[in-house]
Amino acid sequence: MSIAPPSSGSATPLLLRSTGPMLEVDHITKSYGTVRAVSDVSFSVPAGQIVGLLGPNGAGKSTTMKAILGLVRPEIGSIRVLGQDVTRFPVAVKRAIGYVPESTSLYEFLTGAEYLDFVADLYGLDGATRTARIEQFLTGLELSGHENSLISGYSQGMKQKVALIAGLVHHPRLLILDEPLNGLDPRSARVVKEVLRNLARIEGVGVLFSTHVLEIAQAICDQVVILRKGSVIASGTVDALRNRAGMSSSDLEDVFLSLTETGDLSDVVTALSK
Repeated sequence: MSIAPPSSGSATPLLLRSTGPMLEVDHITKSYGTVRAVSDVSFSVPAGQIVGLLGPNGAGKSTTMKAILGLVRPEIGSIRVLGQDVTRFPVAVKRAIGYVPESTSLYEFLTGAEYLDFVADLYGLDGATRTARIEQFLTGLELSGHENSLISGYSQGMKQKVALIAGLVHHPRLLILDEPLNGLDPRSARVVKEVLRNLARIEGVGVLFSTHVLEIAQAICDQVVILRKGSVIASGTVDALRNRAGMSSSDLEDVFLSLTETGDLSDVVTALSK
């Protein structure tokens, strides 16, 4: 069973109507003390496309996402969501974004239904709209029958489903997803992937999708951006990156390991096998 993209109006303010890219990251640099987390990072997320943000641990993905969300401010560069600077219009920008973090942080003293109703209220959804959308997602992700139980009693996968619904319920124009399929059973993961494809292709939503599972990135992303040591080292379609690496018949995992200079693992494997 799949979930169709919401067909009714969006809570996105008129301020953010734009025909350009959903997201533009323009030469941002951010340091923490003497440590430079990202350096001169630029990329965009066009309307209707899923862009994968990839990189080894410590590459700068989390800092980049926090900057997009307005949680940290770069020293250099700018970020625009639907044409508007995230530092000048923080509330309007946040209303246009749907965010699913890598680690779910929910109000576990609430039931699933109470939490989702609370989130929908924050985004100003009217009663009929929120009820229809929440019920649609609960059914599609097989949470129906559990919505009146406390979140504290949910499994990790159930909590992840609630976080996904909370990120999608207000029909955002830009989705920022950090390992969104963590803990999901295969059926639910398939549903979420199909929903993301539909939102991008049919509704024109832009999706920034960070994952370490490169098979998923290869399967659903229109383009990928690869970070290493805080900088963009490659971006483009999977085929373009294959050609750049001279690996036209390889999968994204091999291309990624080659471009990030982490492909020769023989010494590590040998040491760990002793």
